[in-house]
Amino acid sequence: MNEKTIKRRIFNNKLYKIFVFLFSFLSIIPLFLIIYFVLIRGIKYVNLKFIFSMPKPMGEIGGGIFNAIVGSFIIVGVAALIAIPIGIIVGIFLSEYKEKKYTEIVKILVDTLQGIPSIVIGIIAYLWIVKPLKQFSAISGSIALSFIMLPLVIKSTEEVLNLVPVEIKEAAYALGAPYHRIVLKILLPSGSVGILTGTLIGISRILGETAPLLFTAFGNQFLNLNLLKPMSTIPYLIYVYATSPYKDWHNQAFAASTILIIIVLSINLLGRFIEKKWKT
Repeated sequence: MNEKTIKRRIFNNKLYKIFVFLFSFLSIIPLFLIIYFVLIRGIKYVNLKFIFSMPKPMGEIGGGIFNAIVGSFIIVGVAALIAIPIGIIVGIFLSEYKEKKYTEIVKILVDTLQGIPSIVIGIIAYLWIVKPLKQFSAISGSIALSFIMLPLVIKSTEEVLNLVPVEIKEAAYALGAPYHRIVLKILLPSGSVGILTGTLIGISRILGETAPLLFTAFGNQFLNLNLLKPMSTIPYLIYVYATSPYKDWHNQAFAASTILIIIVLSINLLGRFIEKKWKT
């Protein structure tokens, strides 16, 4: 290999690195611009009074989003309680029976579910749950969000369990351990951190969903803890306030967006931190 060829390869390598760094930087610019714009417009209105106060009647200045914060945590919490056990069970199935033909069918269905737009899921939840109940409700919103979260839990569980060495399971079988104990005592503990990380990412995803809640939980100006009644959430409140004609509500929409961004970023950072600590 002559010197000219070596120099050309070094140049191509440096050029490739420059393009990688450049496009990586360009890809995160929109994210930083969105966060910067929302924080600049909303952070000055965020305070304890805003967080722990109830909304004012339409047209009045002031108020807070306490009911929306509580509603978001309740609806997302119930959605997680629905999606996590089902997702883990399906993830175990896909990991343990990957050679079966019907496993591919299940994978296709999971991928299809992940690709369905959230507004379509909201419409389906409206037709299947809201109309039969003849009213909007928090539980219908939780069920709709659980369908969005479910594929994320399934995929994270499957991927983590696929990393568990086969030798460990074979050793457990050799010692006479029944299958259910292998799953509960070996597989799940080995992949618990990865499953938790995937669950946190799924929670952060559904926290910001608005479209399904427009057709299900709808919203409520009051603090409601009844799952069978309409319940407000932060994304829904942002939508209502941002599309209103009142300037004060516009400011509150940016403040609520700031709080939502902080919550979502915190959950994502927690998931990355847990994943990093697990790998080390």
